[in-house]
Amino acid sequence: MTYCCAIKINAGMVFLSDSRTNAGVDSISTFRKMLVYERPGDRFMVMLSAGNLSITQSVREILQDESVEHLETGAPVTIWNARSMFDAARVLGSAVRRVEERDGPALRQAGLDFNVSLIFGGQIAGEGMRLFLVYSAGNFIEATAETPYFQIGESKYGKPVLDRVITTTTPLDEAAKCALVSMDSTIKSNLSVGLPLDLVVYQAGALQSDRVICIDHDNPYFQMLHNSWGERLRQVFDSIEDPQWNGGKTEVPLRVESKRYPALRKIGSPAERLI
Repeated sequence: MTYCCAIKINAGMVFLSDSRTNAGVDSISTFRKMLVYERPGDRFMVMLSAGNLSITQSVREILQDESVEHLETGAPVTIWNARSMFDAARVLGSAVRRVEERDGPALRQAGLDFNVSLIFGGQIAGEGMRLFLVYSAGNFIEATAETPYFQIGESKYGKPVLDRVITTTTPLDEAAKCALVSMDSTIKSNLSVGLPLDLVVYQAGALQSDRVICIDHDNPYFQMLHNSWGERLRQVFDSIEDPQWNGGKTEVPLRVESKRYPALRKIGSPAERLI
């Protein structure tokens, strides 16, 4: 399985992916799920992938040469000459549809779904940063100020910390830290997600990045973050007052009557009914 997330804030963008692919507990492999496209001073783009590995690898290969028609001039548009991230996302969507046309019927005949999810984001000279979530039909949605991040793969474990921390004004390094905590929480709860990780941090307007690293089990910062997050969570948990059930002294009683709903009624015999 996979977990990838991407964050777009005012200060820049953060992209993070794991590299574990598995077909059962005894068939685990490492495949990178992030690809960086960079022409310094002109464009910086990152693609994250999740789903059927053969599909995502085909999309990656086709994307290099795929083109769509410009909406106004009809000229061919590729990810390398697109003048907007929207047009570049259109090219990616076209690549997804081309793979579906080629492989979709055979996959369905074998009882398999055409399963692929992609995150595509970055910046092209002349416009601001943009971030897209691309679906298996090649259609896509764009991140907004209200939803400044996207996740694909095993997203549920790492979502709470992103919801609580990330806003458009979050500092870039803090956003990177939050993404790593999100990944650590996912790895802790799901064996199908694992190290090494690929992390890319992009500063708004730079049109290139040298913050591209691979994080393995020996990375000292990730080890510190993993240990600190677990310890601090336990400390916070222990600092929260236990619920009082028998009238104990407390300023925050748990056993109070709801103004809207009655307490659950017990059934004591076969003749009783809830309704």
